[in-house]
Amino acid sequence: MASRLRGKTALITGAGQGIGLAIARALAAEGCNVVLSGRRETPLNKAAKEIAKLRVQVLPVVCDVRNEDQVTALLAATKQHFRRLDILVNNAGVAHPNLTVDGLPTKDWRAVIDTNLTGMFLVTRAALPLMKRGGTIANNLSVAAKRVFPGMSAYTAAKHGGLGFTKTLREELRSKGIRVVALLPGATDTEIWDSFWPDAPKKKMMSPATIAQAALNAILLPENCTMEEVIIGPTAGPL
Repeated sequence: MASRLRGKTALITGAGQGIGLAIARALAAEGCNVVLSGRRETPLNKAAKEIAKLRVQVLPVVCDVRNEDQVTALLAATKQHFRRLDILVNNAGVAHPNLTVDGLPTKDWRAVIDTNLTGMFLVTRAALPLMKRGGTIANNLSVAAKRVFPGMSAYTAAKHGGLGFTKTLREELRSKGIRVVALLPGATDTEIWDSFWPDAPKKKMMSPATIAQAALNAILLPENCTMEEVIIGPTAGPL
Protein backbone atom coordinates (compact mmCIF):
# COMPACT_ATOMS: atom_id res chain seq x y z
CA MET A 1 0.00 0.00 0.00
CA ALA A 2 1.27 3.48 -0.88
CA SER A 3 1.79 5.96 1.93
CA ARG A 4 2.19 9.39 0.35
CA LEU A 5 -0.54 10.75 2.66
CA ARG A 6 0.41 8.80 5.77
CA GLY A 7 -0.40 10.83 8.88
CA LYS A 8 -2.75 13.19 7.04
CA THR A 9 -6.47 13.52 7.76
CA ALA A 10 -9.20 14.14 5.18
CA LEU A 11 -12.89 14.96 5.56
CA ILE A 12 -15.13 13.94 2.66
CA THR A 13 -18.79 14.92 2.54
CA GLY A 14 -21.25 12.74 0.65
CA ALA A 15 -18.87 9.85 1.27
CA GLY A 16 -21.34 6.99 1.56
CA GLN A 17 -21.45 6.29 -2.16
CA GLY A 18 -20.46 7.45 -5.62
CA ILE A 19 -17.64 9.92 -6.15
CA GLY A 20 -17.29 10.70 -2.44
CA LEU A 21 -16.72 7.06 -1.57
CA ALA A 22 -14.30 6.66 -4.46
CA ILE A 23 -12.26 9.64 -3.28
CA ALA A 24 -12.24 8.27 0.27
CA ARG A 25 -10.91 4.95 -1.05
CA ALA A 26 -8.20 6.69 -3.07
CA LEU A 27 -7.02 8.80 -0.13
CA ALA A 28 -7.07 5.88 2.29
CA ALA A 29 -5.07 3.79 -0.17
CA GLU A 30 -2.35 6.44 0.22
CA GLY A 31 -2.41 6.06 3.99
CA CYS A 32 -4.70 9.01 4.73
CA ASN A 33 -7.02 8.87 7.75
CA VAL A 34 -10.56 9.79 6.74
CA VAL A 35 -13.69 11.32 8.20
CA LEU A 36 -16.67 10.10 6.22
CA SER A 37 -19.77 12.29 6.25
CA GLY A 38 -23.19 11.56 4.81
CA ARG A 39 -26.88 11.77 5.58
CA ARG A 40 -27.59 8.03 5.68
CA GLU A 41 -26.09 5.96 8.47
CA THR A 42 -26.24 2.52 6.82
CA PRO A 43 -24.19 3.22 3.67
CA LEU A 44 -21.83 5.41 5.70
CA ASN A 45 -21.06 2.62 8.17
CA LYS A 46 -20.66 0.14 5.31
CA ALA A 47 -18.15 2.46 3.64
CA ALA A 48 -16.28 2.91 6.93
CA LYS A 49 -15.91 -0.84 7.42
CA GLU A 50 -14.58 -1.24 3.88
CA ILE A 51 -12.04 1.57 4.16
CA ALA A 52 -10.87 0.49 7.61
CA LYS A 53 -9.45 -2.62 5.91
CA LEU A 54 -6.82 -0.33 4.38
CA ARG A 55 -5.39 0.07 7.88
CA VAL A 56 -6.17 3.74 8.32
CA GLN A 57 -8.27 5.46 10.95
CA VAL A 58 -11.86 5.99 9.84
CA LEU A 59 -14.48 8.16 11.53
CA PRO A 60 -18.02 7.99 10.09
CA VAL A 61 -20.26 10.90 11.09
CA VAL A 62 -23.86 11.26 10.00
CA CYS A 63 -24.37 14.86 8.89
CA ASP A 64 -26.75 16.79 6.67
CA VAL A 65 -24.62 19.64 5.31
CA ARG A 66 -27.72 21.84 5.11
CA ASN A 67 -27.97 21.79 8.90
CA GLU A 68 -25.56 24.22 10.56
CA ASP A 69 -25.74 22.50 13.94
CA GLN A 70 -24.92 19.13 12.40
CA VAL A 71 -22.00 20.66 10.50
CA THR A 72 -20.68 22.15 13.73
CA ALA A 73 -20.93 18.72 15.38
CA LEU A 74 -19.16 17.10 12.42
CA LEU A 75 -16.13 19.35 12.73
CA ALA A 76 -16.15 19.07 16.53
CA ALA A 77 -15.96 15.27 16.15
CA THR A 78 -13.14 15.66 13.62
CA LYS A 79 -11.20 17.90 15.99
CA GLN A 80 -11.73 15.61 18.96
CA HIS A 81 -10.63 12.51 17.06
CA PHE A 82 -7.81 13.83 14.88
CA ARG A 83 -6.99 17.32 16.23
CA ARG A 84 -6.35 18.62 12.68
CA LEU A 85 -7.60 18.54 9.13
CA ASP A 86 -5.29 18.46 6.11
CA ILE A 87 -7.74 17.80 3.28
CA LEU A 88 -11.37 18.82 2.84
CA VAL A 89 -13.41 17.40 -0.03
CA ASN A 90 -16.76 19.12 -0.44
CA ASN A 91 -18.60 16.49 -2.42
CA ALA A 92 -22.15 16.32 -1.03
CA GLY A 93 -24.67 17.09 -3.72
CA VAL A 94 -28.18 16.42 -4.97
CA ALA A 95 -30.09 17.08 -8.18
CA HIS A 96 -33.74 17.67 -9.07
CA PRO A 97 -36.17 16.44 -11.75
CA ASN A 98 -35.65 17.88 -15.22
CA LEU A 99 -38.17 20.72 -15.07
CA THR A 100 -38.21 24.19 -16.56
CA VAL A 101 -38.19 27.18 -14.22
CA ASP A 102 -41.95 27.72 -14.45
CA GLY A 103 -42.56 24.17 -13.23
CA LEU A 104 -39.83 23.72 -10.62
CA PRO A 105 -41.19 23.51 -7.04
CA THR A 106 -39.61 25.83 -4.50
CA LYS A 107 -38.78 22.88 -2.26
CA ASP A 108 -36.69 21.30 -5.01
CA TRP A 109 -34.87 24.58 -5.68
CA ARG A 110 -34.07 25.01 -2.00
CA ALA A 111 -32.95 21.40 -1.52
CA VAL A 112 -30.40 21.71 -4.32
CA ILE A 113 -29.12 25.20 -3.46
CA ASP A 114 -28.98 24.45 0.27
CA THR A 115 -27.06 21.19 -0.26
CA ASN A 116 -24.78 21.95 -3.20
CA LEU A 117 -23.94 25.56 -2.41
CA THR A 118 -24.83 26.58 1.14
CA GLY A 119 -23.68 23.21 2.48
CA MET A 120 -20.29 23.73 0.87
CA PHE A 121 -20.03 27.12 2.56
CA LEU A 122 -21.08 25.81 5.98
CA VAL A 123 -18.64 22.89 5.96
CA THR A 124 -15.76 24.99 4.66
CA ARG A 125 -16.30 27.75 7.20
CA ALA A 126 -16.39 25.24 10.05
CA ALA A 127 -13.33 23.37 8.75
CA LEU A 128 -10.98 26.31 8.23
CA PRO A 129 -9.92 26.66 11.90
CA LEU A 130 -8.56 23.09 11.73
CA MET A 131 -6.57 23.63 8.54
CA LYS A 132 -2.98 24.85 8.30
CA ARG A 133 -0.50 25.79 5.60
CA GLY A 134 -0.08 22.94 3.14
CA GLY A 135 -3.71 21.87 3.34
CA THR A 136 -6.03 21.34 0.38
CA ILE A 137 -9.71 22.03 -0.19
CA ALA A 138 -11.22 20.25 -3.20
CA ASN A 139 -14.73 21.24 -4.19
CA ASN A 140 -16.42 18.68 -6.42
CA LEU A 141 -18.57 20.74 -8.78
CA SER A 142 -19.49 19.70 -12.32
CA VAL A 143 -19.13 20.82 -15.92
CA ALA A 144 -22.46 22.46 -15.09
CA ALA A 145 -20.37 25.09 -13.30
CA LYS A 146 -19.47 26.45 -16.74
CA ARG A 147 -22.25 25.17 -18.97
CA VAL A 148 -26.01 25.62 -19.03
CA PHE A 149 -28.49 22.75 -19.15
CA PRO A 150 -32.18 23.51 -19.78
CA GLY A 151 -34.42 21.98 -17.14
CA MET A 152 -31.63 22.06 -14.56
CA SER A 153 -31.88 25.64 -13.27
CA ALA A 154 -31.27 24.97 -9.57
CA TYR A 155 -28.45 22.49 -10.21
CA THR A 156 -26.77 24.78 -12.74
CA ALA A 157 -27.18 27.82 -10.49
CA ALA A 158 -25.69 25.95 -7.54
CA LYS A 159 -22.69 24.77 -9.55
CA HIS A 160 -22.05 28.20 -11.08
CA GLY A 161 -22.26 29.64 -7.57
CA GLY A 162 -19.97 26.91 -6.28
CA LEU A 163 -17.31 27.86 -8.82
CA GLY A 164 -17.55 31.51 -7.81
CA PHE A 165 -17.29 30.51 -4.15
CA THR A 166 -14.27 28.32 -4.91
CA LYS A 167 -12.46 31.10 -6.79
CA THR A 168 -13.11 33.57 -3.98
CA LEU A 169 -11.96 31.09 -1.34
CA ARG A 170 -8.77 30.43 -3.33
CA GLU A 171 -7.83 34.11 -3.22
CA GLU A 172 -8.67 34.41 0.46
CA LEU A 173 -6.52 31.41 1.39
CA ARG A 174 -3.63 31.91 -1.02
CA SER A 175 -1.54 33.82 1.53
CA LYS A 176 -2.24 31.13 4.13
CA GLY A 177 -0.81 28.39 1.92
CA ILE A 178 -4.06 26.42 1.66
CA ARG A 179 -4.68 25.13 -1.85
CA VAL A 180 -8.22 25.33 -3.26
CA VAL A 181 -9.14 23.17 -6.25
CA ALA A 182 -12.34 23.00 -8.31
CA LEU A 183 -13.16 19.57 -9.72
CA LEU A 184 -15.37 19.80 -12.81
CA PRO A 185 -16.26 16.25 -13.86
CA GLY A 186 -18.41 15.43 -16.84
CA ALA A 187 -21.00 12.68 -16.87
CA THR A 188 -20.11 10.13 -14.19
CA ASP A 189 -21.92 6.90 -13.38
CA THR A 190 -23.55 7.77 -10.04
CA GLU A 191 -27.05 7.63 -8.55
CA ILE A 192 -27.58 11.38 -8.98
CA TRP A 193 -28.66 10.75 -12.58
CA ASP A 194 -31.74 8.94 -11.28
CA SER A 195 -33.08 12.33 -10.18
CA PHE A 196 -33.19 13.99 -13.58
CA TRP A 197 -32.39 11.41 -16.28
CA PRO A 198 -33.30 7.87 -15.13
CA ASP A 199 -32.56 6.41 -18.58
CA ALA A 200 -29.14 8.02 -18.93
CA PRO A 201 -26.61 5.81 -20.81
CA LYS A 202 -24.41 5.12 -17.78
CA LYS A 203 -22.23 2.65 -19.66
CA LYS A 204 -20.86 5.59 -21.65
CA MET A 205 -20.03 7.58 -18.53
CA MET A 206 -16.84 7.84 -16.53
CA SER A 207 -16.47 5.87 -13.32
CA PRO A 208 -16.28 7.51 -9.88
CA ALA A 209 -12.78 6.01 -9.59
CA THR A 210 -11.67 8.15 -12.54
CA ILE A 211 -12.79 11.32 -10.76
CA ALA A 212 -11.12 10.12 -7.56
CA GLN A 213 -7.83 9.67 -9.38
CA ALA A 214 -8.00 13.22 -10.71
CA ALA A 215 -8.73 14.53 -7.21
CA LEU A 216 -5.85 12.53 -5.77
CA ASN A 217 -3.46 13.86 -8.41
CA ALA A 218 -4.37 17.43 -7.49
CA ILE A 219 -4.00 16.76 -3.76
CA LEU A 220 -0.58 15.11 -4.20
CA LEU A 221 0.97 18.06 -6.02
CA PRO A 222 3.86 19.78 -4.19
CA GLU A 223 2.70 22.43 -1.75
CA ASN A 224 3.95 25.24 -4.01
CA CYS A 225 1.87 24.00 -6.98
CA THR A 226 -1.83 23.82 -7.69
CA MET A 227 -4.46 22.90 -10.25
CA GLU A 228 -7.05 25.63 -9.96
CA GLU A 229 -9.64 23.80 -12.07
CA VAL A 230 -9.58 20.12 -12.97
CA ILE A 231 -11.94 19.42 -15.87
CA ILE A 232 -12.49 15.68 -16.27
CA GLY A 233 -14.21 14.35 -19.38
CA PRO A 234 -14.23 11.25 -21.55
CA THR A 235 -11.81 11.24 -24.49
CA ALA A 236 -14.67 10.20 -26.80
CA GLY A 237 -16.49 13.47 -26.19
CA PRO A 238 -19.91 14.21 -24.67
CA LEU A 239 -22.68 11.65 -24.39
